[in-house]
Amino acid sequence: MQRYISYLLIIVTSFWLSGCATNPVTGKKELMLMSSNQERAMGEQNDPQITQFFGVYDDKQLQQFINQKGQEMAKVSHRPDLAYEFKVVDSPVVNAFAVPGGFIYFTRGIMAHFNNEAEFAGVLGHEIGHVTARHSASQYTKQMLAQVGMVAGMVLAPELAQFADAAQQGLGLLFLKFGRDDETQSDKLGVEYSTKIGYDADEMANFFSTLDRMRGDAGQSVPTFMSTHPDPANRQKNVQQLAKKWKRKTKATDLEVGRNSYLKMIDGLLYGEDPNQGYLEAGTFYHPVLKFKFPTPQGWTFQNTPQQVQMAHKEGRAIMTLSLGQGNSLEEAGQALVKNNNLSVIQSDKGDVNGLPALSILADVQPQQNQGQPQQQQQQQQIRLLTYLIQYGGNIYNITGISTQQDFNQFSNTFTSTMKNFSELTDQSKINVQPERISIQEVARTATLSQVLKGFKMPNDRLEELAVLNGMQLTDQVKQGTLIKTVVRGSADAFAKEK
Repeated sequence: MQRYISYLLIIVTSFWLSGCATNPVTGKKELMLMSSNQERAMGEQNDPQITQFFGVYDDKQLQQFINQKGQEMAKVSHRPDLAYEFKVVDSPVVNAFAVPGGFIYFTRGIMAHFNNEAEFAGVLGHEIGHVTARHSASQYTKQMLAQVGMVAGMVLAPELAQFADAAQQGLGLLFLKFGRDDETQSDKLGVEYSTKIGYDADEMANFFSTLDRMRGDAGQSVPTFMSTHPDPANRQKNVQQLAKKWKRKTKATDLEVGRNSYLKMIDGLLYGEDPNQGYLEAGTFYHPVLKFKFPTPQGWTFQNTPQQVQMAHKEGRAIMTLSLGQGNSLEEAGQALVKNNNLSVIQSDKGDVNGLPALSILADVQPQQNQGQPQQQQQQQQIRLLTYLIQYGGNIYNITGISTQQDFNQFSNTFTSTMKNFSELTDQSKINVQPERISIQEVARTATLSQVLKGFKMPNDRLEELAVLNGMQLTDQVKQGTLIKTVVRGSADAFAKEK
């Protein structure tokens, strides 16, 4: 027992001697097991995957804006020598996030919900703050030390090994506190950095109010920014107090808000899902560009990404995916599927699906034998899948249904119902669906926001959504000449002609 404790002390001491570094923000010595070079390497490794997953939003003006403001803010930050990169990614989700090494991403969804440059600048400073304070490196260090402590605990008391999974979950709860501390620190840095480049940080607090309304109002989805950035009840008040402090400290008297300039810049911004990337309507998924359609299982969750369409049983007992197969023929795609997934083929048949060449494969994933795990339990966990490879329009589409061997028969009809109903899309009304876009309008006469929106022929069931989008209440008086956001359908070309 004493020997094991000594080993643990040696490990921790070695970590401390090799990893002690000065935090750029606080100036204090902290244990860091990730160097600045490792942070950059991590960012460079993840950036291509992130941009491929979301796609970079095609708007040169918006990309230039985020890069210009980001670089300007980086110069006044605590780590001005980092090679920062800033991008707006093509996602309707309301989110902004930072990757170690200076990679900052804003979704077009969050850009649509800002109502001025100052709101944007506050959140931009918040994300840069995560990088400058090395929050990712700090979390990495805590996780590494926790793993060392947990392993040591198992050596000292082997019976604890059976609770390893629970221990890992407990560690997540333990570090949630530190995550909230990090968010509070990033809020402070967001206020500091945005004030230093001339923006009114009070607007950052107002944006948190918008996010709170999105979380609380019926019919509004919870912004990812809120779920990944824990929000204390007094966060808005704290930011307002910090804004006053930095105004006094910088003796600023003419801090910028930039409402009209920002709204004019996002005029025509895609809002919500882009139907050109595929859309779900009344239980059927349509892809107007690739011109195919298929039904989705009733009651299943659905997610569409540039790489894959995902459908999942509400209890997580089965999933289906649609992606592109590998290879130039059905045979090559089938061989790649079997090899890449370590499959044991039960049955393989060539045929057609609605006149399209197809290859179906029923197979089990060959299990890896885990020592100490009962054979009966391994059999229950064995995975079975059914794949239909369908050749159409120069592509090979891979539709795969997956469940445990035990549950497979329950879901096989659901799988085949989707797969055998994959077909060519010819309905022009489904092909020509246009996306929604932000349309900036000037108020002709003073009235309540509700009256103004109705004057622009916005539907009644979307008035509250549009009030949140504008950062206002429906009862607010909107003065003549004020710019507000509305939502219209149209292509980018048609929208540009109208402007």
